[in-house]
Amino acid sequence: MARIDFYHLQKWPLERALPELLERVVARGMKAVVTVGSPERARDLDALLWTYAEDSWLPHASADTGVPEIQPVWITDKAENPNNADVLVIADGVELLDPADFARCLDIFDGAVGDDVDAARRRWARAREAGHDLSYWQQDANGRWTQKANSARNE
Repeated sequence: MARIDFYHLQKWPLERALPELLERVVARGMKAVVTVGSPERARDLDALLWTYAEDSWLPHASADTGVPEIQPVWITDKAENPNNADVLVIADGVELLDPADFARCLDIFDGAVGDDVDAARRRWARAREAGHDLSYWQQDANGRWTQKANSARNE
């Protein structure tokens, strides 16, 4: 079973939180596939990861910009894992790939959008029923992640 971490955005938008999470994945020597809801969103995130900070560089690509086999981060709107990623990152509520095919899954959802929160709750329930190891992380007032729940503990 996979480890699935649900990240509840409250302070920052995806565009600010995603680079930080991906930096951690890459620093651990892992690869990630980021799956989003549309080709436009994939293009926007691809462009963002080149410019999100002056002092950082996060190697990545998408179908428009690179060769997947050599990329530590691949951004897509399709059900694919062309860079043989260890980590699945989903945003925009997509449910395209089986998290059991990955060592870890990061499910990022927007706390300001009620439908996104409801959909994340349904994904949590399904993942718990499937026996995955679940954690729920919420941003505090400073944007830091605080673990609020874990499927191994009483929730």
